[in-house]
Amino acid sequence: MKSKSEGKDFCLFALPGMFCFAAVVILPFVYGVYLTLTDWDGVASVKNFIGLRNFTGVLKDGQFWTSLLLTFKYVIFVVVIVNVIAFAIAYLLTRGIKGQNFFRAGFFTPNLIGGIVLGYIWQFVFSRVFVSIGEATGWRLFEASWLSDPDHAFAALVLVTVWQLSGYMILIYVAGFMGLSEDVMEAASIDGAKGWIKLKNIVMPLMMSSITICLFLTLSRAFMVYDVNLSLTAGAPYGTTEMAAMHVYEKAFTSRQFGVGQAEALILFIIVAVISGVQVYLTKKREVEA
Repeated sequence: MKSKSEGKDFCLFALPGMFCFAAVVILPFVYGVYLTLTDWDGVASVKNFIGLRNFTGVLKDGQFWTSLLLTFKYVIFVVVIVNVIAFAIAYLLTRGIKGQNFFRAGFFTPNLIGGIVLGYIWQFVFSRVFVSIGEATGWRLFEASWLSDPDHAFAALVLVTVWQLSGYMILIYVAGFMGLSEDVMEAASIDGAKGWIKLKNIVMPLMMSSITICLFLTLSRAFMVYDVNLSLTAGAPYGTTEMAAMHVYEKAFTSRQFGVGQAEALILFIIVAVISGVQVYLTKKREVEA
């Protein structure tokens, strides 16, 4: 009788979720892998099997590897800056300062704005507001739109992403700080631990679970950036800010090389999965319990 009840509960609660996951994630992924072995252009009704020829095309696509290297550079900047800023602000917002709940809500707000809208807002800021400031003050940094210079356009992408993601990571770090054992912290203070020593040897090891989550989220979101890249720079100037996800989209849907684009998407997925898996494994090993 118990097994029948458990079977009913499984069918009621687990099967719908499993069906949706299979329909939205598993089946499209398997179909995508199949498309890497065909010459489909995204429109034709016939898909000819061509083996690994698309992967040979990926190796010859220098622009893809250039965009991938740029994406790695972007990911390094975003992951480091977002987590350092979020950790520092979360630490301050759990010290009992006046109005800390208001600041937590304020820092989280940018995360609620969609990437496309966010990109257009900041495009106006970089092209109009910053230029007006430069004309009024004579500051060379704001003399021209950041989006017209490759180095400044890349910095603009990093800045906007940091501004968007930091608030969400702050909340995760705040939750981690609030979950720290007061007994452990008091014992550390009694033993003479304070300042940087206390933060490095006591607080950070206890915060590793939050650090693991934040690193994973920032890594995966930075590698797959597309919406902000599209609306803020669209790869300009001259394709120098085109990230890997945007290049994959252009290859598949604009150039009509769907098989090659899908092969590049698969390679990007494997890279992200491996790097994220290694990151989670390494940071999980450093987690401790109070």
